[in-house]
Amino acid sequence: MSLNDTHAGPHAKLIYMANQIAKFMESKPHAEGLTLLASHINDFWEPRMRRHLFEVLDAGGAGLRPLVLEAASAIKRPAVAA
Repeated sequence: MSLNDTHAGPHAKLIYMANQIAKFMESKPHAEGLTLLASHINDFWEPRMRRHLFEVLDAGGAGLRPLVLEAASAIKRPAVAA
């Protein structure tokens, strides 16, 4: 199964990446996985990627794993691009 078989649209790769991180973090105790997921995105995703993630989240979060949705409040929302 390819990436495009599971997610469509302009943010397909970003959804896939967020879900891969979440899938790994789901193997940890819930609170730890939640914290580590948000920390990973905050530390390693550039503002443009986080901005696109928030576009998906603000549109309802379709395609994102529940852990990503839950971690959203701890992910830093970047300023709107000029």
